[in-house]
Amino acid sequence: MGFEIKKVQKNTTENSFDIDQILKKEISLFGNSFTNKKKEAFYTELYVLLQAGLELKDALDLIAKEQKKEQDINLFQTIIQGLISGKNFSDALQLHKAFSDYEFYSVQIGERTGTLHKVIEELSVFYKRKNEQKRTVINALSYPIIILFTAFFAVIFMMQFVVPMFADIFKQNGIKLPWITEKIINVSNFFRAYYWIFLVMIAVWMIFRSIVKSKEWYKRFSATMVLRLPFIGEFLRKVKIAQFTQAITLLIGAKVPLLNGIQLTQKMITFYPLQNALKTIESDILLGKSFSESISKHKVFDSKMAALIKVAEETNQNQVIFQRLTEQYNKDIEYRSKMLSSVLEPVIILVLGVVIATILVAMYIPMFNLSTVIN
Repeated sequence: MGFEIKKVQKNTTENSFDIDQILKKEISLFGNSFTNKKKEAFYTELYVLLQAGLELKDALDLIAKEQKKEQDINLFQTIIQGLISGKNFSDALQLHKAFSDYEFYSVQIGERTGTLHKVIEELSVFYKRKNEQKRTVINALSYPIIILFTAFFAVIFMMQFVVPMFADIFKQNGIKLPWITEKIINVSNFFRAYYWIFLVMIAVWMIFRSIVKSKEWYKRFSATMVLRLPFIGEFLRKVKIAQFTQAITLLIGAKVPLLNGIQLTQKMITFYPLQNALKTIESDILLGKSFSESISKHKVFDSKMAALIKVAEETNQNQVIFQRLTEQYNKDIEYRSKMLSSVLEPVIILVLGVVIATILVAMYIPMFNLSTVIN
């Protein structure tokens, strides 16, 4: 049973939003959308209510009453109205961009095969794991980033206020400055005179990025740069691969054909190397090649993954193998997040400590000469 993915279209409503933006940003900063965290709670509650014997409409009524935001309430009310008018649950979801093709096809297959409860449970697990990955990334990078920005602003404060104060003292007393002190003062003077250039550059970069972020060349360039970063590049690659295996596990469990699963996963994961590899794999499968043979050609996938997929094809255990891969990648991500945090913190502290110490030493050496002159 196959589906023509290209023919899927969705209507826009006044309260709808772009699911692609959620998948790209991964984290909602303002809470104005139906985020992945809300989806996890929605599918979890819906599964529990359906297991308790409630009808789908009654379960959605209870969930709608628990919503606090008017936008979310309206979303559920329109889904309920769709059910009342005779639509299937999957068709009611398809009317809203809050729900992806991935969810639509999973629910549709669940309805056709009588396994809707199982599909809802799998969607709950999928978004739970996706949110856990977000938290893992945040926990791994938040503290090092806080340290980096704190130290960065400390250096800016010293260059803007502390160094000029010392420079005035040295100038008034005619102290001969060491080489390192002169360089630090020159950097400080340059920063004070042209700091606005840095602000303009940041603003231009943000505008430029908003314009070209959807361009293929920019996606390729940015992904290449990220992958080359020590520790961080490999960590983010693992995160994206784990998202891919999670998506395929759910779709295979919902009896979605592998080719359609790959097409749907392309719409969800915007990481360029993985998305580009999936396009090539899709073409290879259409030409009659096996999934394992196609996936082994791309460096974004591990050789271990290709070997396990080959075993899955030979034993017809695709769901079991992809589920095992998902668990392995999640454990690897957890381990790498701890290692990443433990490595980045001392490196950042050491580098910025050296910078601040250099500035202080450069300022205090002439102070000793000044005390000698005064005495």
